[in-house]
Amino acid sequence: MKRKKINQIKYSSRRNFIKKSIAASSILIIPRNVLGGKGYIAPSDQLNLAAIGSGGKGNTDIINASVNGRERVISLCDVDFSGTASKTVKKFPKAKLYADFRRMLDQEKDIDAVTISTPDHVHAPAAVYAMNRNIHVYVQKPITHNIREARLLTELAREKKVVTQMGNQGGSNPLLNMVQNWIDSKK
Repeated sequence: MKRKKINQIKYSSRRNFIKKSIAASSILIIPRNVLGGKGYIAPSDQLNLAAIGSGGKGNTDIINASVNGRERVISLCDVDFSGTASKTVKKFPKAKLYADFRRMLDQEKDIDAVTISTPDHVHAPAAVYAMNRNIHVYVQKPITHNIREARLLTELAREKKVVTQMGNQGGSNPLLNMVQNWIDSKK
């Protein structure tokens, strides 16, 4: 008789445990759009972006990379925030500001990707510095000054398993199709 009561208590306790566990887990499994509303993007689904060279072309590069606010811009680097980069600062007021990309990349540990839109001679050094910290890079053309530098960056990207891209908007210009048609018609 005692054994039967002990078994009933065990089963009763297990059943209660399972019921309570299911009830608790069903409360926690709620679609994120219910919690944040329509169009809500969880912070874990956003990239943390930075810009090296924030004025001029750097402004449009970081705006495009942020996909109009879908991704977070956490830091901006420029040597002169009073000039053309001031427009970028206004667009991303929460971003931390740096004058030296090395300091930014050393201090900001959460950067996932960086746009590099500086004068040409800084493209490769900034890309190497970022890639050595496992940060993905988008670099304006020319990415390097010679073939050796390009090969070194390619090897580094493979070694670090980071995505790299060189900006070259000329190939995406819709007028390029018109020029191609002119060339093809001359053959």
